[in-house]
Order: sequence, then C-alpha cells, then structure tokens
Amino acid sequence: MTKNQRLVYIALLAAQAVIISLLERAIPFPFAIAPGAKLGLANIITCMALYTLPLKDAGKVVAIRLVLATLLGGTISTFMYSAAGAVLSFFGMLAVKKLGASRISLIGVSTTGAVLHNIGQLTVASWIAQTWTVLLYLPVLAFIGILSGIAIGVAANYLLTHIEKLNYYMALRELR
Repeated sequence: MTKNQRLVYIALLAAQAVIISLLERAIPFPFAIAPGAKLGLANIITCMALYTLPLKDAGKVVAIRLVLATLLGGTISTFMYSAAGAVLSFFGMLAVKKLGASRISLIGVSTTGAVLHNIGQLTVASWIAQTWTVLLYLPVLAFIGILSGIAIGVAANYLLTHIEKLNYYMALRELR
C-alpha cells in the first residue's frame, strides 16, 4: 500500500466516524433511564482502525473524528467530554487488544472501550462539578455501555471479517 492509499484509507475512516457521530446526535434519546447515554456508533470505526491500521494511524482517525465532530456540531464542553472518553477508551482498547485474540475478542475490546469512555466522561463531569458524587451515575452508564459495547463489537466483528476479503486488506496488514 502506498502512502497515498494509506492516507485515503485514514481519511475515509475518519469521515465515516464523523458522519456516524453527527447522525447519532440527530437520533432521539434512546435511553430514558440514563440521560446523556448514547450508543457510541462511531466506536465501530475506532475498532476497525485499531484492527486494520498501525497505532499511530488509528490514533489519527480518533483525533480527526474528535476535532471535526466538535467543529461541525459541538461545543467546548462536548469536546472535553468526548476527548476524555475517547482517549481513555482508545488506550484501554489498545491495552486489551494486546492481550491477544486468543484471550479476548473484538467484542470484549469494544465493551472495554464503551465502559472506559463512560469513566472518562464522568471524570470530566466530576472535575467540572467539583464533586465525586457524579461517579454514582457510573453503574447505570456502565450497564448501558456494556450492552452497547457488545452490539458495537458484533457489528465491528462482522465488518472486519468482510474487510479481510478485500484485496487491499493484505496491503493494510503489511503496514502493521
């Protein structure tokens, strides 16, 4: 894979993640018991980046998604919440992925990312509110995160098995 092809692939993943993020904001609130909870559909793209790109390029996809989604439909506070969740989630997913496919699947990696994203966001919320009582909301968000992480992991696993059938996937594997 040439450098230009790799850059186009990174741009495509980032664009897909931004579009999914913006569409998810337009979806009416799905969880009546957990205000502020979202499905985290853009995490599908993060999983795909983690499994098809080197670490540095996967990080670029996440960073581009954060910045563009904020510029296109967010505020400074949404950026702070999203960035804290995304950074903690990304590094947590990376650490769990390094355990190996024999120990944990893509579904487990996705679920880890979902729960860590909630922890990152609640940490920022507790810092802004200057009280740790905000973390009492963690069990509710963790439960929703586990369910959505499993669903996102199943979807990402499906996509990954199909992307492996494409010819350029072998060139992506050579990058890693």
